Amino acid sequence: MKSNKGFNLLSVIIIICITSIVSGITTGIIVTNSYKSSTGLSYNDLLNDEQLNEFLEVYSSVVNNYYEEVDTTEMLDTALDAMLNYLGDNYTTYLTSDQSADLEEKLAGTYQGIGISFSMSEETGEPTIISVTKNSPAEKSGLLAGDILVSIDGTSLADKNSEEIKNMIRNSNKSAITLVISRNGTEMTFNVNIENVEDVNVNYTLIENTNVGYLQIDSFTKTISNQVNNALTDLENQGMQKLIIDLRYNGGGYLESAEETVNIFLEKGKLIYSLENKDAKANYYDETDAHKTYPIAILLNDQSASASEILAAALKDSYDYGAYFVGATSYGKGLVQQTYDLSDGSMAKYTSARWLRPNGQCINGIGLVPDYPVQKEDLYDEAGNPIDNQLQKAVEVLSAL
Repeated sequence: MKSNKGFNLLSVIIIICITSIVSGITTGIIVTNSYKSSTGLSYNDLLNDEQLNEFLEVYSSVVNNYYEEVDTTEMLDTALDAMLNYLGDNYTTYLTSDQSADLEEKLAGTYQGIGISFSMSEETGEPTIISVTKNSPAEKSGLLAGDILVSIDGTSLADKNSEEIKNMIRNSNKSAITLVISRNGTEMTFNVNIENVEDVNVNYTLIENTNVGYLQIDSFTKTISNQVNNALTDLENQGMQKLIIDLRYNGGGYLESAEETVNIFLEKGKLIYSLENKDAKANYYDETDAHKTYPIAILLNDQSASASEILAAALKDSYDYGAYFVGATSYGKGLVQQTYDLSDGSMAKYTSARWLRPNGQCINGIGLVPDYPVQKEDLYDEAGNPIDNQLQKAVEVLSAL
């Protein structure tokens, strides 16, 4: 017969107590270590930081004892801004919630809106449409570049700045807005849907009477690699055998988007770039099967920066079919930033590493030097149309191959 050994009440209570203590200790260790692995500091480090505790004491004293009411949000925003400014790094900065939203919208590649770009006219100060996005609600409604914005949903825009006008559209809870514009002195009313609009950040064409394709990339948004891939497919179907990539005035964007774009061109296993921080260096390689085999000329100027320089350097150093720089020396931004999002929508953006081109060089403060230096000139044809002498040189370089 088996012996039936059970637990009495006292044994059960002791087991529960021991389990609770062990669980509490384990949880504390896990939480502390988890915090440390994500930020480099443990809660214990922060609790024992005398200067941090002194800061908190001053903060508490001011909030409680200052003779007027204190806006604690503004005060802490200022403190964060000052902390990042102390580093003396132009790329390390504090962004308010509005600034953070603007940055994320710009780089998302898509946004909720009607599909227009506008600015305040230098001559009249009136909000004037600069461009209308292809296939956007604005284009479908009939809005045109040059239209002057008069009112939105009955609210006059006469005393509004560009940020206020943008927010009236962005923050509208409606699915459509009523927009009054002035066109050649005549006021016109449009009902325009608010939809998810994709930013078009590429412009491309097959240069007339050549087999040379032209691809301009404005910025490296989240959707840019798909746009580039679609453009290249169209150009290749038109008979393109050589390519010009125009990165002039491209200030960069997401590092990952530049990497995805490079993947379209390089062969699998080729080095794209390296990241080097204070602790380690990591190499990033093309892991895709897609690649191209035609020669490429890359147009650069002093405003080609960051992600655009990563694309250009990767093609120059790791592309087996020829990549040539034409134009002027690029900006020279060899540093990489990461962001820390705060609960109120604001953001701390700070430099976390420097990037190295595949040949091992860091271009920060140096830039990419053109193989064919060409300064932009103000040239015009007989009809008064501008001539792009840098583009002409790129066509010449590829045509000689």
